[in-house]
Amino acid sequence: MNKESWQGVFPALLTPFKSDDSIDFDLFRKNLEVQIEAGVTGAIVSGSLGEASTLTKAEKVELVKYAKSIVAQDFPIVVCIAEQSTAEAVSLAKEAEDAGADGLMVLPPMRYKADDHETVVYFKTIAQSTSLPLMIYNNPVDYKIEVTLAMFEELAKVPNVHAIKESTRDVSNVTRLYNRFGDRFKVFCGVDTLIMEEVMLGCDGVVGGLVDAFPKETVAIFNLVKAGLYKEALAVYRWYLPLLELDIHPKLVQNIKLAATKAGIGSEYVRAPRLVLEGAEREKVLAIIDQAIATQPALPDYLNLSSEVSVA
Repeated sequence: MNKESWQGVFPALLTPFKSDDSIDFDLFRKNLEVQIEAGVTGAIVSGSLGEASTLTKAEKVELVKYAKSIVAQDFPIVVCIAEQSTAEAVSLAKEAEDAGADGLMVLPPMRYKADDHETVVYFKTIAQSTSLPLMIYNNPVDYKIEVTLAMFEELAKVPNVHAIKESTRDVSNVTRLYNRFGDRFKVFCGVDTLIMEEVMLGCDGVVGGLVDAFPKETVAIFNLVKAGLYKEALAVYRWYLPLLELDIHPKLVQNIKLAATKAGIGSEYVRAPRLVLEGAEREKVLAIIDQAIATQPALPDYLNLSSEVSVA
C-alpha cells in the first residue's frame, strides 16, 4: 500500500455477531461487498466501531484474512491497533502483516495517559516493527491524548507513517496540518458530522461510521465535494446529518449496528458489556433512522461525475 492509496472513503467496519456471540462472517461479507459496490476505496477492521476491545487477537487476524479473501488485490485492508501495551501492539502489527493486512491505523496508548514523548516513542516503536504504512489516529476527545503538531514533526521523520485520522473536532486543524506539513501526510476526516466541511478544506479521505449503513450517501458527499459540486453535496449532507450524529455518542456501536440492520446489511448483536438498545432509547434512535430511510434522496451519478451531474 503506497502513500497515494490513502484516499477516498474508508469505512471503519462493524464486526457482526451471531446470537451465540461468534463472528457472523457471512454478514461481514455482505456488508463489505455492498460498500465496495458503493465506491469505498479501502476498509478498516477491528477498530473501536468494530468492537476491538471485545475481540481476541486471533479473531482480529481472522478478520484480516477473511477481508483479504473478499476484496480485490489492490483494495487496502487496514487493521486498527488499540492495545494495552507496546509489546501487544507490536505483536498484533506483525501478525496483521503476516495475515496480509495492507496498513495499520494506530491509536495512542490505551488506558495509560502517556505524555508527548511516550506517545511518540510508542508510535515509532510500532512503525519500526513492520513494513506496513501507518495512519495515526488523533482523537483527544475520546482517547484523552492529543497528537500535537510538534509530535507530528517527530513522526514525519518516520518514512512509513503515511496518514492522519483527524478527529480533534477542530476543523481548523486540517488547515494547520497542511500549512505545517504540505503533502507529507495524507489527512482523513475522522468525525462523521464534519465530513463535508473537512473534505472542503482539503482532506484526502474519510474514515466513516455511518458509511456502514449508508455507503452510497457517504461516498457521494466525498466525490461531489472533490468535484466542486458543493450544492449537490450539501443536499445529501443536510439529509444525512441526523444520522451522522449517531456516530458521536457513547453508544455509537449500537446506533450504527441498528442503522445497518434497518438498511439490510447488519445485525444488532453486540458483545458484552455492550447491550442492544432497548425501550425509549432504541425508539428514539429508530425514529431517526426510519425518518432518514423514508426521505432518502435521489443521488447524482456520483461515481461518474462530470461538470453537470445527473440524478439517478
